[in-house]
Amino acid sequence: MSATVHHPNARAVARRMAVIDLGSNSFRLVVFSVGEAGWWKRTDELSESVRLGGDLGPGGELSPARMAHALETLRVFAAFCATNGIHSDQIEAVATSAVRDAPNGDEFVQRARRATGLPIRVLSQRDEAWFSYVAAVNQTTLRDGIVLDIGGGSLELVAVQERRARECASWPLGAVRMTDRFLAGDGPADPAAITALREHTLARLAEAPWVGDAGRDHLVGIGGAARNLATAAIRAAGLPLDSVQGFVLEPAALDALIDELAARPPSERERISGIKRGRAEVILAGAVVLRTVLEATGAPGIEVVEAGLREGLFLAGELADEELPLLEDVRHASVENLARQHGVDLVHAEHIAELADQLAGELPAVGLPAPGEPELLEAAAILHDVGMAVDYDDHHKHSSYLILGSGLPGFTPREVALVALMARYHRKGTPQLGAAAALCRDGDEQLLLRGAALLRLAEQLERNRDQAVHTARLRRDGDGVALELDADRDAVVAAWAARRQGDLFERAFGAPLTVVHR
Repeated sequence: MSATVHHPNARAVARRMAVIDLGSNSFRLVVFSVGEAGWWKRTDELSESVRLGGDLGPGGELSPARMAHALETLRVFAAFCATNGIHSDQIEAVATSAVRDAPNGDEFVQRARRATGLPIRVLSQRDEAWFSYVAAVNQTTLRDGIVLDIGGGSLELVAVQERRARECASWPLGAVRMTDRFLAGDGPADPAAITALREHTLARLAEAPWVGDAGRDHLVGIGGAARNLATAAIRAAGLPLDSVQGFVLEPAALDALIDELAARPPSERERISGIKRGRAEVILAGAVVLRTVLEATGAPGIEVVEAGLREGLFLAGELADEELPLLEDVRHASVENLARQHGVDLVHAEHIAELADQLAGELPAVGLPAPGEPELLEAAAILHDVGMAVDYDDHHKHSSYLILGSGLPGFTPREVALVALMARYHRKGTPQLGAAAALCRDGDEQLLLRGAALLRLAEQLERNRDQAVHTARLRRDGDGVALELDADRDAVVAAWAARRQGDLFERAFGAPLTVVHR
């Protein structure tokens, strides 16, 4: 990672952008802030369940009542932007399938523009799929597979090869439309209706022959229905996750949710832990469509991301100067973005990452086991001080919950937990998985112990925050290991601080440590 100079205004906001998504189920306004140091994040949000794609007229017309609700919501959004100093050239407002497909959709857009002054444009099917692809491919490690975006009105699938969009298709299979067509009513769902919806979805997906092959290995899902179902699956499994980012929604979990949702009337579905009130009426149809996509592709699950169409619009603008709006390395970008958000001194952090990598590379030569998964140690080294943005006292604990809360796009929930725990134990304490054990696999306790020991040692070698120690080498010294330091200037503080980590090093690697400094 390249060095970046830390400065006192690292967390200052340079500009803001609002994205308004006029979806078939919900209208949502999201504010993104871009920092002077190059970071970005979502900093505000308004949403309203408008259900514009519901109660359509006999010819597919938007209903007067739904349009009235939609216009009132847009007036609120426009007032919010004006009050917060967000001008029209800082607003992207887009309408999707409900407006695009309705005979009176253009009339509604014209009324909305006149009433609010918002620069609303209607996305084509291809553009909607494109922005969904941009969001997914920049928030995951997807190289080959399918991006799935299910909204209230439509389902978009994009085939991805070598991170490039190769094929795309859109069908009117959104949760609102499928509810109105197959699952309307106040009682529990009719099994025959669920079967009819599944068969209808399979028949439509068969229109794109590439679907069966392209998504077999990796299926990434975005959209509110996917996120809401992932949240419910996480709650049902009792997993210690606050974010759905990177969670894989597996067929068995979807089947269980479909059974539970179908057994209840729509008014009772929000009582299922994780199901949002604004989606309870239409979430069953969304779940059936998602399960059918899994059936058609043969994928082992759907990797769910927090990002959606709105992030795709934002990132496409931020990366407009690139040949394609693609981050070169999603994992690197998400780690650095979080570090910049919280004003981390990247020169200091990156030097610690380099020293930790040196130490890990030295272990095999002296007969000691390396932690494995070096990207996790590097990420923890870069992020170990993010908690300083909260307070110095207990900043290791603050770092841990900030990392966990961020989701770290490109990393799995297990990996995020391990990065957070390595950061948690970079100062003191005995590393242990705790509640994160539910996310981990065999060997992760040792991985954490060894990674935290190396991070803590590297942190102490950079205790002066002056990059004086530039090389750390290990050599066998009888039954133990000697740590030799090469420094450009006096390294007495680094050597003193490193010696104090001997107990943890021995616990992690089974060998006593001595420190030699020249």
